[in-house]
Amino acid sequence: MSTAISPGKTRKRTGTTARAESPARPGRAGRRQQMLACATLLAPFTALLVAVFLVPVGYAIGLSLFSEDHKGLGFGGGTTVFTGLRSYLAVLTDPSFVSGFGVIALYCVIFVPVVVIGALALALLLDSGLIRLRRTAQMLLYVPHAVPGIIAAVIWLYLYTPGLSPVIKVFAQADITIDFLGLHTVLPSIVNIALWSGLGYNMVIFYAALQALPREVIEAARIDGAGGIRTALLVKVPIIKGSVVMVCMFALIGALQLFTEPMLMNQATPMVNSRFTPNMYIYDAAFRRNNYGLASAASVILLIVTCALSYAVTRWAGRRERSAR
Repeated sequence: MSTAISPGKTRKRTGTTARAESPARPGRAGRRQQMLACATLLAPFTALLVAVFLVPVGYAIGLSLFSEDHKGLGFGGGTTVFTGLRSYLAVLTDPSFVSGFGVIALYCVIFVPVVVIGALALALLLDSGLIRLRRTAQMLLYVPHAVPGIIAAVIWLYLYTPGLSPVIKVFAQADITIDFLGLHTVLPSIVNIALWSGLGYNMVIFYAALQALPREVIEAARIDGAGGIRTALLVKVPIIKGSVVMVCMFALIGALQLFTEPMLMNQATPMVNSRFTPNMYIYDAAFRRNNYGLASAASVILLIVTCALSYAVTRWAGRRERSAR
C-alpha cells in the first residue's frame, strides 16, 4: 500500500495539546546583576544615613551612659565614670525638661492647625485660578522661607521690642498698649515667626499635589454642579490626603525641634528662660553646664519622642485610609 502524502496536505496529530512557552527566568548571572544595580543605587543613601544619622545617634547613646567626674577644685582633666541610666533618670525627673514638652504641646496646638489650614487654603486659591500672576504670587509666598531662620527671627525680634518697634509705636499713637513679649503673648509671637517662614514651604507641597490631580475628576465634579468651594473641600482635599498627613508630620517634627526663635527671645524677655524648650534644655546642659552626658540623654529622649509621634501619626493615617475604603 502506498503511504505517500500529497504536497497540499499535512498530517494532523491527535491526542496532544499545545503548551504555552513559559517566560525565561533570569539566571544567577541576571539576579546578581540586579542585586549589584540595587546595591549601587542604595550605597550613597546608605552611606549618608550611616554617617549623618546612625553614627551620631550611637555616639550620643554611648555618651549618655558616662559622665565626667571632677575632683578637688575642678582643675585639670576629669575622670570618665560609667553612670548607666542615671542621666536619663535625671532628665525625666527634671521639671524644666518636662515643662519644655508642655510648651511644645501648646505650641503645636496653635501652630500645626494654622500652618496646615493656611497653607492648604493658599494652595487651593492658587490652583483655582482666581489669582492672576500665579507665578509671582507663588514666588512672593515662598520668599519668607528662603530667608534664613536666624535672620527672620532677628527681624521679628526688632518688631517685637518696645522702644524700637515701629509697630508698637503705631499702636501707641492709637492709645493701644501691646506687649509682644509678655507672659501670654510670647508664645503666639514665636508661632507668628514660624508661620511667616513655614506657610510658603507647605503651600508649595500642597500646590504640587493639586497640580498632579487628574483634571478629568475636577471637570466631572463641575459637570455635576459642584461649585468651587465644594470641589475644593469634597474632591481635591480628600485626594491629596497623603500630602496633608505629610505636612502635619513635618510640622510636628519641626515643633519638637523649636530652638532658634525662643533662643533669640531669651535675650530680650525674661518670659523665655534658658530651658524653655527641650532643644534649649539640651543646649543649656551641654554648653553652659558642660554636662554632655545629661545633654546626650535628653537628646536621645527627644529622638524617641519624635519617632514615636511620627509612627503614631503614620499609623493613624493608615487606619483612616483603610476604614475609608
